[in-house]
Amino acid sequence: MTACHIVDLGLIGYAEAWSLQKRVVAARKAKAIHDVLLLCEHPHVITLGRNGKREHLLASVNVLRQKGVQFQETDRGGDITYHGPGQIVAYPILDLGAIRRDVVWYVRMLEETMIRASAAFGILARREAGKTGIWVQTPGADGEKLAAIGVRISRWVTSHGFAYNVSTDLRHFDLIVPCGMAERKATSLEKLLERDVDSSEVVSHLTKHFGEVFGLVMRHTSRNELFEKLETAEHAVAIPA
Repeated sequence: MTACHIVDLGLIGYAEAWSLQKRVVAARKAKAIHDVLLLCEHPHVITLGRNGKREHLLASVNVLRQKGVQFQETDRGGDITYHGPGQIVAYPILDLGAIRRDVVWYVRMLEETMIRASAAFGILARREAGKTGIWVQTPGADGEKLAAIGVRISRWVTSHGFAYNVSTDLRHFDLIVPCGMAERKATSLEKLLERDVDSSEVVSHLTKHFGEVFGLVMRHTSRNELFEKLETAEHAVAIPA
């Protein structure tokens, strides 16, 4: 089984995390580093995918500034979404060429990871046909979105990933049309359970099930160790930093 490094970046700006992803992707394409799962939280930011519509941003630049929310266009798939504190964001950088060359399967396995992690808390999450992410049936609603997915795959190496709402302030989703679906609302694990949830417990379940569904041996690696591995890889194979 292939090793996968779990790296917890903590709270990190979106642009900084995106820059780091690019470095890891380049090293993975060069086969100079193992698979990596980056985990983090972001300060308030709204991101627009390459298939997104700018009109799905409902707030003006002034409103975003007042609320301390950044806006970032990005190269992932999908439409528009919000990231912020209380949300676990995962960026898997995997060589699918060594696992399975199937984009749809990859997205379904990200969903499976989160469905299994939700089940550990007694939450029955599900897929919805024609949509990505995971959904939970709630009273009087068509179902609310617990987690979103937006990925990029280049030469079968993945980047970007999923965002799982644990204790997210859901009012920030009112600034956008989440994933382009005006009629559907976002939810969080704490809202569903009606209690506080330790995010580290959620991370533990997510990483466990991620390793299971992708057949990877998950190994915790510090941020500093990752940077050392990247510097070694970049020097050894002349990867642009």
